[in-house]
Amino acid sequence: MLQDGICETNDIINNGPAKKSISNESSLEHNEKPLQVDISDALSEKDKVKFTVHTKTSLPAFQKAEFFVVRQHEEFVWLHDRFEENEEYAGYIIPPCPPRPDFDASREKLQKLGEGEGSMTREEFMKMKQELEAEYLATFKKTVAMHEMFLTRLAHHPVFQNDHNLRVFLEYDQDLCVRGKNKMEMFGGLMKSFSKTKDEYYLSATVKDVNDFFDQEIAFLTQYHQNLKDATSRADRQTVKHKDVADSYIKVSAILLQLATTDTGKLEKLLTKISETFEKIRKVEGRVASDEDLKLSDTLRYYMRDTAAGKRLLIRRLKALHTYETANRALEKARAKNKDVHAALEVSEAEQAQTEACTKFEQMSLKGKEELLDFKTRRVAAFKKNLIDLTELEIKHAKAHAELIKKCLTALRDE
Repeated sequence: MLQDGICETNDIINNGPAKKSISNESSLEHNEKPLQVDISDALSEKDKVKFTVHTKTSLPAFQKAEFFVVRQHEEFVWLHDRFEENEEYAGYIIPPCPPRPDFDASREKLQKLGEGEGSMTREEFMKMKQELEAEYLATFKKTVAMHEMFLTRLAHHPVFQNDHNLRVFLEYDQDLCVRGKNKMEMFGGLMKSFSKTKDEYYLSATVKDVNDFFDQEIAFLTQYHQNLKDATSRADRQTVKHKDVADSYIKVSAILLQLATTDTGKLEKLLTKISETFEKIRKVEGRVASDEDLKLSDTLRYYMRDTAAGKRLLIRRLKALHTYETANRALEKARAKNKDVHAALEVSEAEQAQTEACTKFEQMSLKGKEELLDFKTRRVAAFKKNLIDLTELEIKHAKAHAELIKKCLTALRDE
């Protein structure tokens, strides 16, 4: 029965309706864009998810105006890494890589439920099963949404949309032959992460930014990232509590229904009515948890990662500033030497290095400021929209909750 439940959930996912709301949310943004990308379908398997990426474009670099390709998560990671490692994009905020699909927790809960089927009533088991399947489906929908958001950010960016690797990802209809990292590569990535953190602390401590805008931005983003991290943790705990309440309603409803079957007369009707009310309230409470998770927790989590991407831009700029200052010192040192042929050649090379460092730093500063201002605009708009949506949904659910209780009390009085 457990395996049947998982298969039923996958049927719901793979038939497509679950993702309609995700596509509709960004449909207005897609209009009039030369490169439009969405995930039109997705298939959940035991150890991977296959995303069907749908592209429509009027850009001349693409061979066709519309095409479909199937991609796995590792290929999304590959694309993100190509942007991160490209020096031409050092002055831009690279959209955060979508998180790895993780359905282990939902599958484990379904497995435990199957093992405990004999210790609960049929009604309680079916309600718990439906609740866990809904949780599995919600996790899947969020996974699809995060991967689609990553591609949309790249496709709508005036510079990123022309990237060769993005075209390969969207257009090449075969497997990209991207494999997951082995243990040595994962260890190397961990050491690289430690090295980046060390560089960040070193540059922040030794390089004084001469531009007040960037100096204030790095201080703001550092504090803002920590605040988002704390808020995300608290929002997750709140969502878990709502899910716990919904689970409690399931148990109360099942026990009341069981009591009703052992009695007859008015008490049977009364207990049955209350049981039905608890079941309806449970569904409302489940929707509250789902909406808070989607509109609040996920928004906070996404912009926590996007803020980290903004910080990486500022660190890259500090690194360019450090290189520029080092080139200036090298040029001064070369000019201070005796005026012989070798010194003149050294001065020429130092001047060239200083010019290149200056150009790179100035370009990063110009593009970086545009990116950070755009990031602020996007962030404010996203939080405003999602918080308004959440508030409206909370009011709607609260009214539904109160109405269910009123109807139950009216029905009990009439008995």
